[in-house]
Amino acid sequence: MKTLYLKAEDENTAQTAGEILRSGGLVAIPTETVYGLAANALDPGAVKKIFTAKGRPQDNPLIVHVQSPGEIPPLVEKVDERLAALAERFWPGPLTVIMKRSSLVPDEVTAGLDTVAIRMPSHPAARAVIKAAGVPLAAPSANASGRPSPTKAEHVLRDLDGKIDAVVDGGECSVGVESTVITLVTSPPALLRPGGVTPGELREVLGEITISHAVFEKLEDGEKAQSPGMKYKHYAPETRVSIIKGSFESYKKFLKAHREKICAVCFDGEGEQFDCALEYGREDDSSSQAQKIFDVLRRVDETGCKEAFVRCPSPEGVGLAVYNRLLRSAAFRVIDLDFGIPVYGLTGQTGAGKGYAGRILGQLGMAVIDTDSLAREAVEIPGVIKRLKEEFGDDIFKDGALDRGELARRAFSCEEKTRALNSITHPEITRLTAERIHTAEQSGAKAAVIDAPVLFESPLTVVCDKIICVTAPESVRIERIMQRDGISREDALTRIGAQRDEEYYKSKSDIVLINDGKTDIKQEILNRKDLI
Repeated sequence: MKTLYLKAEDENTAQTAGEILRSGGLVAIPTETVYGLAANALDPGAVKKIFTAKGRPQDNPLIVHVQSPGEIPPLVEKVDERLAALAERFWPGPLTVIMKRSSLVPDEVTAGLDTVAIRMPSHPAARAVIKAAGVPLAAPSANASGRPSPTKAEHVLRDLDGKIDAVVDGGECSVGVESTVITLVTSPPALLRPGGVTPGELREVLGEITISHAVFEKLEDGEKAQSPGMKYKHYAPETRVSIIKGSFESYKKFLKAHREKICAVCFDGEGEQFDCALEYGREDDSSSQAQKIFDVLRRVDETGCKEAFVRCPSPEGVGLAVYNRLLRSAAFRVIDLDFGIPVYGLTGQTGAGKGYAGRILGQLGMAVIDTDSLAREAVEIPGVIKRLKEEFGDDIFKDGALDRGELARRAFSCEEKTRALNSITHPEITRLTAERIHTAEQSGAKAAVIDAPVLFESPLTVVCDKIICVTAPESVRIERIMQRDGISREDALTRIGAQRDEEYYKSKSDIVLINDGKTDIKQEILNRKDLI
């Protein structure tokens, strides 16, 4: 199939697009939110083509686009009396309203639900095409399913060229994120997807509304999507995305702690601080963020980076829509660096007694976070498993379980492979560590202690207020390792030789604790006014 390229300003464009739609074809059209992939909403066969072209799951409902309020009554069981006030305030515009559907609307549009989602776009090209078609149009975003939504005709062609009949180029979308979705079926009405119309604006018209948990969380197992945009992972580039909460200073330190090439997705004026950066709007202007975010998420893949870390927007006003899209783009990976308790890093050479020091700190009311256990948890995460297989081979998993010994052999065979392993696991370990710190804070811990044998090789150093190093004479460490692991003196020396020397640890630490078997390490800790 050859995709016909049409310019919105050309005289015959609307009529040409309308004819294609009436005959059961697919046309990508510009709206003020994003480009939509339109088909005749009353033709089940045409609607099915949308799912095929996009690779979209059949259980994801579509939105029906109309050109005037008079087209709505045949589509619904009963026109909700509150619709007139919503239409007067927000239509044409970026608001979708859900009501009980009529039998005229095919199951293919509603994914079998007894409701239908309807909106009236404001973009003149979209309105002209709907009018020329003479039928309501079902239209999800005009992208490959799961990818960032298209805000330019070139985005549509990148994903769907040769898979659809035509695209109407109406320039860049002004809003930049999909419409707000509100259902009038529930009492009170519920916001299912945030967009260009804010919760505050809806409350001015409707009074009390609720916000669906799915705006901030993934759907529960077996829970059906009541609206587009509620799926677990959506709007995602090929590059792995994580959201970073906290100050710009924390964000900058965190990114600069990474040794591999990464992409900073930040606010206007901040990009010059990084080697690879894309800016997605002003920090104090959520509308500018909304307009740019999907274009930036698409450009992330062009950087060649395997990781992108996004500065978290404020989830207020239109910012709620930006935050919601980023959550799904990142598959809900959020690293919150804004802590309310002191955070200490705890490290040291093997056999120095780091674990013993950790137990004492725990007895003194601090929450000790074992990163070794978090590393084991991280490699059970589906996204991490996928990337480990891609990097090290499917056969590192045997009978569904990770062969940790084989992974270690391959990962530590050379520096490049070690960096690859770290780039895959460190972001997840950092996210899990941040979650544990916040849990410790909520439980009343005095401080959090990150127990990490390779602390200096990970981004975790940037979340630490101070770093504690535990040291011991080599002769003491040898005896401890031999007794602890049941190995020979020669093997113990081999393990010690594989690590950096004591001066390396001490030079990078704020607090040095001596654990030579003679010194009272608990008293050492109690004597430190900068620690307790």
